[in-house]
Amino acid sequence: MTRAKRLRTPTAAALALAGSFVLSACGSSGPAPSAVEGSAYMPVPVTGKLAAGYLTLTNDGDEADALTSVTSDLSDDITLHRTVDNTMKRVESLTVPADGRLELSRGGNHLMFADLERKPSEGDTVTVTLHFETSDPLTLDVPVKAATYRPASEESGSGDTGAAPEDHGDHEDHGDHGDHQ
Repeated sequence: MTRAKRLRTPTAAALALAGSFVLSACGSSGPAPSAVEGSAYMPVPVTGKLAAGYLTLTNDGDEADALTSVTSDLSDDITLHRTVDNTMKRVESLTVPADGRLELSRGGNHLMFADLERKPSEGDTVTVTLHFETSDPLTLDVPVKAATYRPASEESGSGDTGAAPEDHGDHEDHGDHGDHQ
């Protein structure tokens, strides 16, 4: 074996090994939003015009990302809302913190679907695609639940409480939704 061949083989191996370390470091540090299984749902809309959507996203990455938009065949007008002190406001994005969670829930941050193409019924599913600032889109089939449905993580820890809904379906009691009424 010539001296040139002997030098080339270890050098190529070292470069390949260094390249794999760089690629693996890039893949593990970025944001990685994913939906918590079983957290996504849409209460049956009160009217055929508006519906709300709820889910929990986690980010196992060490960089924050942001939910920037949602698309669905149910509506061309889907917006993100932040709720602070019982006041809702449309926002351009919602942060999914690094190594953290973004919860979209009744009385809190949520999705609003306006000008529905159809009024979904309990038992239906609605396909939504979540779009992020950095990460690839995430497509989910969201089940339509009874208007009184409460996930186990909300309030008393039971699912369907049968209690009157604190639903955002009709939005008559919320501010800053004039563009949807």
